[in-house]
Amino acid sequence: MNVAPVGGTAVHDHVALAEIELCGELIIAASAADEDRLSADRIDEVLRVAEERWPRDEGSGEPRES
Repeated sequence: MNVAPVGGTAVHDHVALAEIELCGELIIAASAADEDRLSADRIDEVLRVAEERWPRDEGSGEPRES
């Protein structure tokens, strides 16, 4: 049987911490925005998902073909 250690040691969930950080980035971007809502493109920019989904060829700026 596995028992959590006693003594106040915290278990860190790195995925949850990353999600909290991303939510914070969105809140900061939304509070700084002039418009009522962030566009989908702005949200992608804040979350840096475009780089993850569509890696660019160096130099051309065009999406790399898989």
